Amino acid sequence: MKRTLLIVIMLCVASGILGTYLRMTSLLQGQAPPTVGVPKELASYRDVVKKVLPAVVSIEALNKNGGKVPRRRDSDMQLPDGLRGDQDPDRVGFGSGFVMSPKGVVVTNHHVVDGADTAVVRFKDSRSFTSTRISRDPKTDLAIIVLDTKAEFPYLEFGNSDTMEIGDRVLAVGAPFGLTGTVTQGIISSVGRSLRMNMYEDFLQTDAAINPGNSGGPLVNLEGKVIGVNSAIKSKTGGFQGIGLAISSNLARTVADALLKDGTVKRGYLGVGIRDVDDVRAKALGLDAAGGVEVTYLYADAPGDKAGLQKGDVIRRLGGKPIRDGRELQIVVAGLPLGKPADVAVWRDGKAMELKVTIEEQPTTFGASRSGTMPDPDNGALTIEKCGLAVNDLIPEWAERLGYEESARGALIVRMTRSGLAAVSGLQAGMLIVAVDGKRVNSAKVAATALAAGSVRAGIEVEARTARGVVRTFTLRDD
Repeated sequence: MKRTLLIVIMLCVASGILGTYLRMTSLLQGQAPPTVGVPKELASYRDVVKKVLPAVVSIEALNKNGGKVPRRRDSDMQLPDGLRGDQDPDRVGFGSGFVMSPKGVVVTNHHVVDGADTAVVRFKDSRSFTSTRISRDPKTDLAIIVLDTKAEFPYLEFGNSDTMEIGDRVLAVGAPFGLTGTVTQGIISSVGRSLRMNMYEDFLQTDAAINPGNSGGPLVNLEGKVIGVNSAIKSKTGGFQGIGLAISSNLARTVADALLKDGTVKRGYLGVGIRDVDDVRAKALGLDAAGGVEVTYLYADAPGDKAGLQKGDVIRRLGGKPIRDGRELQIVVAGLPLGKPADVAVWRDGKAMELKVTIEEQPTTFGASRSGTMPDPDNGALTIEKCGLAVNDLIPEWAERLGYEESARGALIVRMTRSGLAAVSGLQAGMLIVAVDGKRVNSAKVAATALAAGSVRAGIEVEARTARGVVRTFTLRDD
C-alpha cells in the first residue's frame, strides 16, 4: 500500500515538473503556453434580472381625442386575445419601455406611441401611471414619456454601446405579445447596422429573442446597464427568427436628453444628396483610394449650396473630422454647432480644395415622412424587366399617402423583383427616381425610356430620393 502511494506521489510530482518544463519550453521558443481551460459558463442571470426588471415598464398608447392615427409600420399590435387593440377603441399601440431617471422619465420607441395623446405606463409592482407628456423623435424612432408625480422610481443607467463587441452576452427585457416582464438572452451578433428604416440609425444586432411587444424595452449588458433600445426584428413571419435590432444606447441617450430638455431634437443640415465613393468610383474621380462621399444633388439655398459645393465634389473632411461614408457625414453634420462656419475639404476636378460651410438647423419637415400603403402596381405602371422594377407617375393622391410634398416630381417605384438589379443596388419600392444617367426625370415614361436605353453592363446610374428628402445615387450593373 505504501509502495503504491509512493508511486502515485512520484507520478504527480513528475507530471508537475513536466508541465512546468513544457510551459518554459514554449515561452523560450516564443510560443504561447498551452491553454489550461476555458471560463466556466455563468450559472444564472438572476442578479442582473433582479436589478433590471423593476425599472422596465409596459406601455399602452391611447388616442382619446379621436385624432388621425398613422398606419403602423410593424406588428407590435399583434397581441394575444384579451390584449388586442380591438378590445379598446382608443388603443393605438402597445410596447415596452424603461425608466432612465428616478424622476420618472421613460424611454421607448416612437412607433409605440405614434398617434397617441396619452400613455398608460405599468410597472412590475402593479403601479400604473397615466401621462400626456410625450415627446418624440421620428427620425430615430425614439420617444420619452414623463410621469407627472413626485414618486421616486427605480431606473436603469445607460452603458456605452461603443464598447460592445460581437459575442458579448446581453439580455432583452420587455412585454412580447403582452407577456410583461419577459427576459431573453443572447449575444451581440453585429454592430453599426443600418436598415434604412429611420433617418438616423445605429443598430446593435442581437440573437436574443425579440418579438412584437418588446419594442422600446432595454437591451442590457451583464452589468445591468442599457446598451440598446429594442426596436425591430427582421423576419418573414413577424415573429422571432434570430435577428433583432436595438438602437444603440449612445444614440438613445443623446436623443432622450434632448427631448427632455427641449421637447425636440435640433440637428444640423447640409442639404445635399450623396453616394459613397467605392473603388470603381474613386478611380473614375482620380482618387488614390475609396472613401468620402460624392455630392449628387444640391438643395437650393441650403447650406451646401450657399457654401459653393458642386455636384461631383467628394467630401473628405468636415469640421476637422474625416468622412469615410454617408453615415459618417450624417452623424458629423447632425452634431456640428448651428450657425458657425466649419471647414469642408473636397476633391473637385482632380484637385483638393477647402470651403467654408455654415450648418443650419434641419427643417422640421426634413425626414418627417408619413407612412402609407404602396399604390397598385398594376394600375398603369411601366415595367423595365432588365432592371427588375416598375414605375408609375407620382399623382397627388399617392404623394399625400406616402408623404411626398405636392411639388415632388419623378417616377415612383411601385414594384421590385426581389433578386433584380434594382433591388441588389439598394433601391426600394416607394422611392422616387429623379434622374437616370445624369438626366432629370419628371415622369414614369421618361424614367422607363431612360432605363430601357441604359447599359446594365456599363452600369446605369439612378438618382432616387425618399419621402424624407434623402437623395442617393444607385448603380444598376449586371456583373
